Amino acid sequence: MIEFKLDPKSGVPFYRQIIDQIRYGIAIGVLKVGEQLPTARALAVQLKINLNTVNKAYKELEIKNILETQQGSGTFIGSVGVSIPEKERRGKLESICDEFMNIASSYGFSIEDIIDELKKRIQN
Repeated sequence: MIEFKLDPKSGVPFYRQIIDQIRYGIAIGVLKVGEQLPTARALAVQLKINLNTVNKAYKELEIKNILETQQGSGTFIGSVGVSIPEKERRGKLESICDEFMNIASSYGFSIEDIIDELKKRIQN
């Protein structure tokens, strides 16, 4: 199961962030076919967002057969494979790096400081 995290500063609508996290979770194998997701209500409470936001995300993924909802049982990962195009993956990484660099530079860290810290983390 993945832990959903929403970033209100990203400018990306919450429902889109939920969709992306589910798609990426399936693509990297964290979410498996048949795995049950939290109910829309439970996820809305957990994320402290409107129930309609989660419903919108789940519905869009159902339309694409990525999710399957069984009345009374819950929402499950469907059997449709999900792959993330390389261009989309690169774009997501660039976006993450841009945000990260903006935050780090606002605290006065240089690129060298960031690289050194990342190298330390890789060694550990």
